[in-house]
Amino acid sequence: MGKCISLTALQNQRYRHSFGKAGLKSVTTDLGDGTVMHFWIPKSHKPNKPTLLLIHGIGANAMWQWNPFISRFSSKFNVYVPDLLFFGDSYTTLPDRTEAFQARSIMRAMEAYGVARSMLVVGLSYGGFVGYSMAAQFPEAVERLVIGAAGVCMEEKDMEDGLFKVKSIDEAATILLPQTPDKMRELVQLTFYKPPKILPSCVLTDFIRVMCTEYLEERKELIQALHKDRKLSDLPSITQPTFIIWGDQDQIFPVELAHRLKRHLGENAQLLITKNAGHAINMEKTKEWFKPMRSFLIDPLPPKHENHGDDGKADEEV
Repeated sequence: MGKCISLTALQNQRYRHSFGKAGLKSVTTDLGDGTVMHFWIPKSHKPNKPTLLLIHGIGANAMWQWNPFISRFSSKFNVYVPDLLFFGDSYTTLPDRTEAFQARSIMRAMEAYGVARSMLVVGLSYGGFVGYSMAAQFPEAVERLVIGAAGVCMEEKDMEDGLFKVKSIDEAATILLPQTPDKMRELVQLTFYKPPKILPSCVLTDFIRVMCTEYLEERKELIQALHKDRKLSDLPSITQPTFIIWGDQDQIFPVELAHRLKRHLGENAQLLITKNAGHAINMEKTKEWFKPMRSFLIDPLPPKHENHGDDGKADEEV
């Protein structure tokens, strides 16, 4: 009896086709120190278009998180989409697990592709940590930054103070890196404001097998490194215009962290809180995520939002 068809693998192939149709090609770059980065890059870089770097969060791979936007972005930008280390075909033999190392690895790959300045960077969740680190380390390379639901301003003590749903980083890792259908359901419940009601175990098991088992220990180490000894006082300020977008019902990174980041960045940042959205704002509120972000990235002088969400109010559309 033959193997059952994997719906996850089929969807992966559909996304590959979608990225190719949007004008991107898959490339793998050896950085020469035991680090290999996989990227989707333009088949033809157009000098008259700005460069947009899309950085995914923890989960699946870059295609799964950026597919809803890829064709719309590729019509306006030269789009570059990395798989972060230990996702997709990216990996390293080096021991560094910090977001700063992820940022440096992306930057080295972008330099190899001939793109080293005036990048527009969008980071979703964990990708927001990496994007922020890129902006801090390479201010000449990052022109503007979008942070989507990324707890960049969290501190190690926030967990013991009860800010998060989980009580320890180990508990967080078992949910963020689910290995059973029940843990996957728990992740979905925490991620979505309105989670799907029917999640068959066979479908979840297939997804876990294809997407969540490779580099499991390394991904746990990424989560641990993100949290360990983290203090707001150690977080560098950045000077680039920054757009912060968050769901008001986020249970992974509570909305308090959005306001904290806005206060940390001051006048350089704009904040938009989207009503009735959880952590997966890119999937639940695609239009509310895409439209203001595109405007921020394209407008020569992006207008400042007048306290959208910074006074505790939520605004669903811009």
